[in-house]
Amino acid sequence: MAGIAARRHRKRKLKAEINVVPYIDVMLVLLIIFMVTAPLLNLGVDIDLPQSDAKSIQEKKDPIVVSVDRDGNYFLAVEAGSNEAVTAQELEAKVRAIVAQDPKRAIFVAGDASANYQRVMDALVLLQRADVAKVGLMSQPKESGRR
Repeated sequence: MAGIAARRHRKRKLKAEINVVPYIDVMLVLLIIFMVTAPLLNLGVDIDLPQSDAKSIQEKKDPIVVSVDRDGNYFLAVEAGSNEAVTAQELEAKVRAIVAQDPKRAIFVAGDASANYQRVMDALVLLQRADVAKVGLMSQPKESGRR
C-alpha cells in the first residue's frame, strides 16, 4: 500500500508552467501571412461622385519672373507689368515669402542672351535656397528666316 501512495504522490506533482512554444509558432505564421498580404490590400474606396453643372474653380495667377539683365542685375516681376530691381538677398527673401503662401505658383527665370551665365546660375541657386521646387527658363522662339 505504501507503493500506491508514493505513485499517487508523483502523479499529483504537476508543472505549473504554460507551454508557449505552440503560441510562438502560430504567431510567426500569422506574422508571415500579414507581411505577405499587407502590400496587396487596396486601401482606396471606389465611389461615384454626383454629377453637377457647376464650373470648376480655376485661379490663374501670373507667374513670377526673375530677370537677369546683361549687366547681371536681378529684377523681380510678381505681377504682369511690375518689374522691380532687387538685390540677391531681397530676391531670396521675397520669393521665399511668396512660395510660403502659394507653393504651386509658377516661377520663371529670364536671362538676357548676353548676360553672364554665372549670374543666371546664381539666380537659380537663390531660388533653390528660397524653397522653390520647380523653375522654368524663359526663351523666345526663333524667327523662321533667321538661323
